[in-house]
Amino acid sequence: MRQTVREFQQRAEQADFTAVVDDTGRHGARDLLARAAELADTLAADAPDGSPGGTVLLQADNSWRTVAATLAVGLTGGVLALVNRHTTRAEFAAALEDIRPDTVVAEPSAAEGWPAREGMTGARTAEALDGWQVLVGRGPRDVSRWSGGALIGLTSGSTGRPKGVVQSESALRYACARTAEINGLREGDAVAAVVPLSSTAAYCFGVGMALTLGGPLVLSGRWDRAEALTRMSANDVRWTMCVPTMALQMGSAAAGSRVLEGVRSITVGGGPMDRGALARAERSLGTRILRVFGMSECLGHTSPRPDDPEEIRLGRDGRPFPGTELRAVAADGTVLGPGATGRAEVRGPSLFVGYARDGRVEPPALTPDGFFPTGDLLVTGADGTVTVMGREKDVIIRGGRNLDITEIERAVAAHPGVARACVVPVPDPLLGERAAVLVVPEDGHDGIGLDDITVHLDRTGLSKAKWPEFAFTVAELPQTTVGKLDRPGARRLAHELHTRLAPATAPHPHSPSHGPSHGPSHRPSHRQGDA
Repeated sequence: MRQTVREFQQRAEQADFTAVVDDTGRHGARDLLARAAELADTLAADAPDGSPGGTVLLQADNSWRTVAATLAVGLTGGVLALVNRHTTRAEFAAALEDIRPDTVVAEPSAAEGWPAREGMTGARTAEALDGWQVLVGRGPRDVSRWSGGALIGLTSGSTGRPKGVVQSESALRYACARTAEINGLREGDAVAAVVPLSSTAAYCFGVGMALTLGGPLVLSGRWDRAEALTRMSANDVRWTMCVPTMALQMGSAAAGSRVLEGVRSITVGGGPMDRGALARAERSLGTRILRVFGMSECLGHTSPRPDDPEEIRLGRDGRPFPGTELRAVAADGTVLGPGATGRAEVRGPSLFVGYARDGRVEPPALTPDGFFPTGDLLVTGADGTVTVMGREKDVIIRGGRNLDITEIERAVAAHPGVARACVVPVPDPLLGERAAVLVVPEDGHDGIGLDDITVHLDRTGLSKAKWPEFAFTVAELPQTTVGKLDRPGARRLAHELHTRLAPATAPHPHSPSHGPSHGPSHRPSHRQGDA
């Protein structure tokens, strides 16, 4: 982050300004640079080979500390890796193995719970950032092993082992610059970060965006929808990025007050989205919501514009950033034309360097012409817009028939009484899997029964073969530590609720039945099975 930090320094030298607003108050740019210099001195002490920064693994939290640590690593020419406070011992051990950091910076309770010392033999202990622990290794510090990477973010992998995604500074700057242009952001504008900064995207579009614009970064230490609205309004925030659940919860909390009229736009990505629910949220908040597509491996590479019509802003996933190419291909690699669903592949300036493996970069598996397969299903439009149809593996296999989870979720979520929905498989001895839906009702709706859902789906024209066979009303959908939908958690919850149903109420091919209520938080119902 050398260039970004250097530009931030130059602004602060010309005039001090509020750089961070967090749970502890306001923090000036010069004060943060002073804190960063202290940490930089700690990192540089006893540097064995003239490379003082090295690779720094930081417990990233939504406070001034993450920004100060970023500045320190940029001042010393190091590489920053991010880890969440909720990372387990096993996940942390895997991160140590893949990243092999020279320094670990964390609050003492976290450092003691993680096997940090075990992976850094002979490390000395220091203190910085108002009482946080710094474990400084004594070995050589070679940041060239990251092949130009400046940031390593951990993202969950399909195997359960976190993947270290290595991004270059140029990729971060490109993603921020294009996003700022699209949303009409200017130098000095305030942006907010409500998603945990340990997320690669949240860090890029939170810390990276704020340092680029030279304005305040407004942070919330923990997610509280009412507090987030108050803090953004009070600090004249112009833009933020969040996951769909957060946008919908803020819309509900705003209760039509249009409290965020001063916010130019809110970028929303990272989970299932319904046009109707997002439209209600933006009317309540008084701003524009932009539905986007991006991933840790290729940050925020599509977006609509705030002045686009609702159909494009909320019904699709925008257009590729200038310089980025996104295409849909068939199973044999043939590039598909507009209107055809295919496997998504992307190529552009925000594409990652590779994955962290055994302390160095493992290059990504690209197509011969340099595209990265994202694992998503995509439809391109003749007007240049794109629509992500879900993950390739997001299917339920019911009696040999594949059911598209995303298609069913979008249809259910369009019900006016449904705030959020998640479709998951539940086991069935005859058909292998059946479709169940977890439903969070809109405020004022006591619950949404399966009959309500199927009547709605019948009106929408969704094939009866795709209708869910079980519905469970829940207070909220399971979420990951960064606020995204936790699909494995949703599957576990649905399986638990499904097993509570008495055997006598199980779906039968010829006689519909409805399961009993099991309390105010989880109320299941189901319909006739179509064996």
